[in-house]
Amino acid sequence: MIELKTPAEIDRMHVTGRFIAEVLTEVGKLADVGVNLLDLEHHVRGMIKRRGAVSCYWDYAPSFGEGPFRNVICLSVNDAVLHGLPHDYTLRDGDVLTADIAVTIDGWAADSARTVIVGTPAEEDRRIIRATEEALEAAIEASRAGNRLGDISAAIEAVATGYGYPVNTEFGGHGIGRTMHGDPHVSNRGKAGRGMKLKPGLTLALEPWLARTTDKIVYDPDGWTIRSADGSRTAHSEHTVAITDGDPIVLTRREEELAGKN
Repeated sequence: MIELKTPAEIDRMHVTGRFIAEVLTEVGKLADVGVNLLDLEHHVRGMIKRRGAVSCYWDYAPSFGEGPFRNVICLSVNDAVLHGLPHDYTLRDGDVLTADIAVTIDGWAADSARTVIVGTPAEEDRRIIRATEEALEAAIEASRAGNRLGDISAAIEAVATGYGYPVNTEFGGHGIGRTMHGDPHVSNRGKAGRGMKLKPGLTLALEPWLARTTDKIVYDPDGWTIRSADGSRTAHSEHTVAITDGDPIVLTRREEELAGKN
């Protein structure tokens, strides 16, 4: 079921989105050589508690995971890209870290992810992160009333293939509102002009993610962490977006993005 939001409801989601942006900015600052993933997890738990927010991840038990999930943020390193289970791992120079988080505040959800490089960056890691960020911006630009869902998917795919990266279709974006996951599914690959027509009030979490040399995935023994099947490095960028009568509103935009400091 797809629920269109009123402008007032979108404003309430924007409150949640701003907090999510603060959390991901903080994680990006803290992610450094020698920092343990569990320390990041507990830091974010504190932020959520102080804000009075509710984690969408805690006790989450979907069909694809070995639930319930007992963490508040997904932290995925190097070849891991989705649903990374925080564990006793100390970040090393050159690691690539993806942080993905969703919470509700006063009953309204927002969801966002970013990938950062710890310490010394490699150009190929910068490149794949840049590809996901550009794909996300293309998806946001396509998120306009009157367009179709396939226009978003096609925009993501065009950027990914332009960079030479393969695209997985098992996991993608999704509807969001009162809950973290809802209809419709937003594939990262598709055909322009196909699918449901986009209407004002539709809110979506758009999330292009890529691996350097494969579109196949494997699961860790923890039942959650998803990695590239060939061990190649990955990146993931996500924002919660509201479709309006005019320009789309990015509800989880971070301050450094607004300042043009990506």
